[in-house]
Amino acid sequence: MKPPYTITDKILLLVASISEKIGEINAHHLYKPAAELRKKNRIKTIQSSLEIEGNTLTEEQITALLDNKRIIAPLKDIQEVQNAIEVYSRLQQFKPTSIKDLEKAHAVLMKDLIGKAGKLRTSNVGIVKGSKVEHIAPSGTMVKGLMNDLFKYLKNDPELILIKSCVFHYEFEFIHPFLDGNGRMGRLWQTLILMQQYPVFEYLPVESLIKKNQKEYYNKLSESDKKGNSTPFVEFMLGIILEALQQVLQSQNTNLNTKDRILIFRKKIKGEKFSRKDYLQHFKNISAPTASRDLKWAAEQKILEKYGEQRLTEYQFKG
Repeated sequence: MKPPYTITDKILLLVASISEKIGEINAHHLYKPAAELRKKNRIKTIQSSLEIEGNTLTEEQITALLDNKRIIAPLKDIQEVQNAIEVYSRLQQFKPTSIKDLEKAHAVLMKDLIGKAGKLRTSNVGIVKGSKVEHIAPSGTMVKGLMNDLFKYLKNDPELILIKSCVFHYEFEFIHPFLDGNGRMGRLWQTLILMQQYPVFEYLPVESLIKKNQKEYYNKLSESDKKGNSTPFVEFMLGIILEALQQVLQSQNTNLNTKDRILIFRKKIKGEKFSRKDYLQHFKNISAPTASRDLKWAAEQKILEKYGEQRLTEYQFKG
């Protein structure tokens, strides 16, 4: 059964704007930022997603943990961060349409934090905010069936992935399939769904914008609960995604170095032979001398094989 939601004019406008921004990002080769920026964005993502759940560690402390340094902090908070570092480093190993992979990811994310990490709940739960019951989740006996339906929608429905990822995120939070860790898992899984079609999302710190708009995030979840459909939440999340993409374009622009360009081109050209002209056509914003320097560096690093001389020179990536 398809989850209930309506495609509004606002959703259509946001999807069009997001698609335009993704096109700009792809044109400027910003979909895989430089290594240092990838690390920085990953830290920001982990810190923000866990801070929403009450974790106290700063970006500096998370950086220290990533670098295998010791820090002074509550053990539970350290465990949460170490688990998140592990699960985000393994994102490429998880298939977004697999419930088994969802359970595996939850087992990593909640390791040593709860007793039934990686297991769908079978008992009943309610979500309490302060002294108020915010949300009564579906009964434990319904969880497996609801999750199977949700994954069927994700796998088979022809809806745009941008919309489907937001619908999945809301429905996941509504079902509340695990005893704990549902918030961080919902955000993680939306990232995983999106990055299958748009690689930029692997390193896009969407969570930091959710953290900045945390009150509205919970308000839109609650509004969707009351309306009985995910439309308000879908509109909110698409707005967050658009803002995150705009930040990428503003902050990164075209700061790729030689190694970044070579690795990007290697992924595109694979094992085919190519010329400097082919390389320049892919990176239209660099000069011919810069292209020559890039290719000379790659040949010296034994990343490329070089054939012929001067204008007849061709290149091929090794292995």
